[in-house]
Amino acid sequence: MLRMTFPRLALTLACWWSCSVAGLAADLPFLHPLFTEHMVLQHGRENPVWGWTQPGATVRVGLQGKTVQATAGEDGKWMAKLPPLVAGGPWQMDVRGPQQVSVKDVLVGEVWICSGQSNMEWPVQAANNPENEIKNAKYPRIRLFSVPKRVSGEPDVTVDASWQLCTPESIPGFSAVGYFFGRDVHKELDVPVGLIHSSWGGTIAEAWTSAEALQQMEDFKGAVETTRQQFAELKSGGGNFDQLVAKWFADNDPGSKEGASWSAVEVPAEGWQTMALPASWESAGLPDFDGIVWFRRTVEVPAELAGRTASLELSRIDDRDDTFLNGQRVGGMEVWTAERKYPIAAGALQAGANVIAVRVLDTGGGGGIYGPAEQMRLVVPVQEGVAQEVVIPLNGDWQYRASTAVGSLSPAPQRVGNNPNVVTVLYNGMIAPLVPYGVKGAVWYQGESNAGRAMQYRTLLPTLVGDWRSRFSPDDFSFHVVQLANFMEVQKDPVQSGWAELREAQALTAKNDPKVGLAVITDIGDAADIHPKNKQDVGKRLALQALAITYGRGGIVSAGPEFTEMKVEGGKAVLNFNHVGGGLQAKGGELKGFAIAGADKNFVWGKAEIAGNTVVVSATEVPEPVAVRYNWANNPIGNLFNKENLPAAPFRTDVE
Repeated sequence: MLRMTFPRLALTLACWWSCSVAGLAADLPFLHPLFTEHMVLQHGRENPVWGWTQPGATVRVGLQGKTVQATAGEDGKWMAKLPPLVAGGPWQMDVRGPQQVSVKDVLVGEVWICSGQSNMEWPVQAANNPENEIKNAKYPRIRLFSVPKRVSGEPDVTVDASWQLCTPESIPGFSAVGYFFGRDVHKELDVPVGLIHSSWGGTIAEAWTSAEALQQMEDFKGAVETTRQQFAELKSGGGNFDQLVAKWFADNDPGSKEGASWSAVEVPAEGWQTMALPASWESAGLPDFDGIVWFRRTVEVPAELAGRTASLELSRIDDRDDTFLNGQRVGGMEVWTAERKYPIAAGALQAGANVIAVRVLDTGGGGGIYGPAEQMRLVVPVQEGVAQEVVIPLNGDWQYRASTAVGSLSPAPQRVGNNPNVVTVLYNGMIAPLVPYGVKGAVWYQGESNAGRAMQYRTLLPTLVGDWRSRFSPDDFSFHVVQLANFMEVQKDPVQSGWAELREAQALTAKNDPKVGLAVITDIGDAADIHPKNKQDVGKRLALQALAITYGRGGIVSAGPEFTEMKVEGGKAVLNFNHVGGGLQAKGGELKGFAIAGADKNFVWGKAEIAGNTVVVSATEVPEPVAVRYNWANNPIGNLFNKENLPAAPFRTDVE
């Protein structure tokens, strides 16, 4: 479920700005922490080496019998560029300037960034077969670098980390996908491998993208500027987030206009309808609606309870609410799983009619006031003048009115702080400090947190790829994507699917960029766990993509069947594929997972049969096929593989 919320401020200003570019060179290291003992440099290309010293100083860097030099600029930063190096080692790198540093045990090989959200962060110790994997993690030519979690309002320049040897002691907490990928690449190429792990669970792709890149996307221009303003205000000690939120609602929601708020005691009756609560609004009158909806109810309070303290309880609300009593805000929360219990101060309750109004913002998935009916109530506890607790039920009929749909909302302000789901902050804190280290490419496992915005992801993911490529290696930077695994309940009938659409966006990114690969894993997920434990096969399939695309290995089958073309012959859809390898197969029995539709786009399960390197799909209900979809579901059941046991990629012939 997509969450575009307003998380709480959690860090002090000092923490935020301690490592800013404005810091004096004296506060920055002579040699960047990427250049430490056990490091791996990228072979076959120029390698920048940099740090900070006194302005105007000369610094010389020597490795493999080659010496280069640089002069520190006015800001104290120096950068020398080693010419292409041969793979192997260990060597010693000598850096000579106002300080003298010798870096020992330097290897030259293949360097990869491993990034994304929780499935990339998932450690070896929590993956399948952890005891054996940890015991056998003895690879002296694989080196590990873990970037600490950090959010930042502007690009950081350094990082508090160092390289480690790959050992049973260092591997348990390292990225399982990253390690298994790197291990396979190391074994296949027989060269050193350096893995830079930089991930954070539950994060959105736009947080990993630079401000400059996001400003090229209309969807994020406003969010980038708002975030920049908030950080500037924090740095200066000013800023009022609540005022920003209030202004955003006033600008986006007719029900929040000053002087005409739908939270007022009296509002015009026109446009209001009835909904029985608790319920998700999708099932109670607002199907397929995401955005702002107002709810109102009048409750009668006996005279003897007027003025008493109370608790207004509204069960759970998805996503965010602001709750009002008689026109005054009494509470609000941003966590969709939390029970709403708001204290009512003495004097707020009136004898007779009291109006409760709730403004709900839902940005994706289910929305509304939901949960147990008995948790919707107004409670007046025992107190002076109240001999026993009084409970007034609030479940039942409420008035509701839909306001603004999510597609018409401008980018919402994000409360900056230790919140990783703000545009650019993870690029700034966890990627920018690595630039422009010599790397071959990146492996990326992310998308769950963007699944409610698949159409946007079609542009966002390529933007991120291009952003990183331009900074690390414009001419030679590969990017290999893990497609979302199968997850959630299996659906009986063909349905629309946000996860399927996100997978499509990932596939389109790979299709349109020759240096982007796609690892399909819709056969190894877990219906009940968003974090499937089989990370070994994920790493293996990423490595296959790298071997084929990045390293040009011929003679290997790197992917499962990929749809290329559909023809209609005799009332049947004939589907062609590439990457068939040794041939197509229905793994585990009868071929399934294919849905077919005519011009009405009413999809039904079809009968599918393998015919050579094609699949023929038909259904008696669809005499004139127009479109076919395969594995188009959150948790697909399809079993089309090639003989190399790689799964076919999900697809639809009716791509929008």
